[in-house]
Amino acid sequence: MLESILYTFLGLIIGGALGFYFTKKKFEKELRENPPINEKMIRAMFLQMGRKPSEAQIKQIMKSMNANK
Repeated sequence: MLESILYTFLGLIIGGALGFYFTKKKFEKELRENPPINEKMIRAMFLQMGRKPSEAQIKQIMKSMNANK
């Protein structure tokens, strides 16, 4: 009886640690492949809309995006 409880807790601890490790690795990989939006991306979006953004507009958008985090 005591052994089965011990094995259950040991399995939960090992499973939790492995789950945390692999989830962290997956999350870091996703951030490398799909980085958060940056100033270069904002400029590209403005140019696709046919507008030339000023530096003030880009800074304002970056500031509002960082405030939303």
